[in-house]
Amino acid sequence: MKLTIVSNYINHHQIPMAGELYQKLGADFAFIQTSPMEADRIKMGWGNEIRSIPYLKLYYEECERCARLIMDSDIVVFGGVEDESYIKPRLAAGKIVIRASERLYREGQWKSVSPRGRKKKYEDHTRYADAPVYLLCHGAYVASDFQIVHAYPDKKFVWGYFPAVNTYNLDTLFFRKLHFDQNGRPEVRILWAGRFLKLKHPEYAIKAAKYLKQQGISFHLDMVGGGDLEEQLKAAVVQSGLEQQVTFHGFQPPQNVRRFMEESDIFLFTSNYLEGWGAVLNESMNSACAVVAGHGIGAVPFLIKHGQNGFVFRNGNFKEFREQVLELCKDSGLRKRLGMNAYQTMVGEWNPREAADRLYRFCRGLMEGKVEPEKEGPLSPAPLIAPREGYMYTKVQRGSKE
Repeated sequence: MKLTIVSNYINHHQIPMAGELYQKLGADFAFIQTSPMEADRIKMGWGNEIRSIPYLKLYYEECERCARLIMDSDIVVFGGVEDESYIKPRLAAGKIVIRASERLYREGQWKSVSPRGRKKKYEDHTRYADAPVYLLCHGAYVASDFQIVHAYPDKKFVWGYFPAVNTYNLDTLFFRKLHFDQNGRPEVRILWAGRFLKLKHPEYAIKAAKYLKQQGISFHLDMVGGGDLEEQLKAAVVQSGLEQQVTFHGFQPPQNVRRFMEESDIFLFTSNYLEGWGAVLNESMNSACAVVAGHGIGAVPFLIKHGQNGFVFRNGNFKEFREQVLELCKDSGLRKRLGMNAYQTMVGEWNPREAADRLYRFCRGLMEGKVEPEKEGPLSPAPLIAPREGYMYTKVQRGSKE
């Protein structure tokens, strides 16, 4: 089987699974990058590093060879590329295509009423309803968006991003999470990591810290990242008298962020619906954190079963968020149970090797004329979850024990 993935450029969230596919297929696997690296990535040395990836092909340097590869491969996975011209010849030839996509209407499904937008969606997607074209949904609300435009009926499947998954001795990992305050009392370590942008709502973490202090909780909040809201957040910390409880660490390299996760009890993921997936959720769950996450985040309904391997709060409901954080701070046993279950979710189901195995089986089935989805997890049939329903999906349909 000759399998090719086409995307705008390869990144550290795609490399682990791509590497697993290369181990399976060798020279029959390729990853085509359609766009040159941005200048800031090249300055960081990434432009040189990609030259050493054996399966990577650069369309902008070998356009004819890459175009032939797209046509000649048994199956092509196409996503992250706005220019449809790369895949149109293969679609016109009726060959198997697997699309990978985030949401069509991240800012609201009401945008589907646009006549111009519907025409574009028909040309790119709806017209292939009966063709051998399938959809991998990078987020829980993707299938619902595509259902609106009547695209890929019964051909939409659960998918996501698969950053590297580490294996740990859990006793050792939880020992690293033990912290004590200046008085020798156990101290809960809480982490928020990301860009300080409005869509990510970092202010929720600071407001929660103020509430925890009022409740007499011994805790420390680490804020990793930076961005537009940084000065505003720092001012709020001073105004609330939280200088001893909150530390800003600035942007950190990925390995340092993982170290923070490994040493934290609770991870706060507070983004709204504009967060298409959110790979920090994979990483924090892999680090056995007890996660508190908003239901609008694309990865949340796929990864978290509310009350079993994390907590989910309704998007925009700060009171619900802070009460969940408080509950975790008061109950070390609950934190450990959720963290252990989160870890098992990653090492057992949502990891690069398992994703590669499932994609390989799925593709083999398609070549034999069969659509054989998994029963659950990656490459299972994607549920149609409207954004307003995502919270109940994690709480009820995913089997909360609350």
